[in-house]
Amino acid sequence: MARTTALLGALGVMLLLTLGLSGCAPAAESTAQPTGSPSDEASAPTATAQPTLDPEGSAGDNLDFFDAVNEKVIADNPDALGMDFIDALVEAGFEKSAMEVTEDYSTVGNRAESIQFSVRWKDKCLIGQNGEAVGGYHSVVMNMLDAGTCLVGNTRAIG
Repeated sequence: MARTTALLGALGVMLLLTLGLSGCAPAAESTAQPTGSPSDEASAPTATAQPTLDPEGSAGDNLDFFDAVNEKVIADNPDALGMDFIDALVEAGFEKSAMEVTEDYSTVGNRAESIQFSVRWKDKCLIGQNGEAVGGYHSVVMNMLDAGTCLVGNTRAIG
């Protein structure tokens, strides 16, 4: 462990020295002449393609779309509950019967510190989690559990 820490420290010092010394080198003079008209250089910003559901794709192929749907839920309602995510995922084309969600409130009525929700996708699981206790929204693709489910512990019925 100490050897690894020392090695990482040495690498960090070398990186800082390299970056620091690169600022001392004289700038290369540009000999290239501009070509084209100013209108060629000022192009319109390109729109980033929005992810879409890929029914034939893997869970990993659909993670960006899963994230986009869930991030929109949070943007529209920062206090979103489990069914807000489920409803949005269904509306986006995910199969409701393949979903699981944890409780929004504890048995004594306190708001859950985080909510987990999932979609079974072939032999994998798209799993999302949101809450202040976990630093906001996170997602992951995991293997399905032996029980054929995605989430560990108690989940609630999705109607």
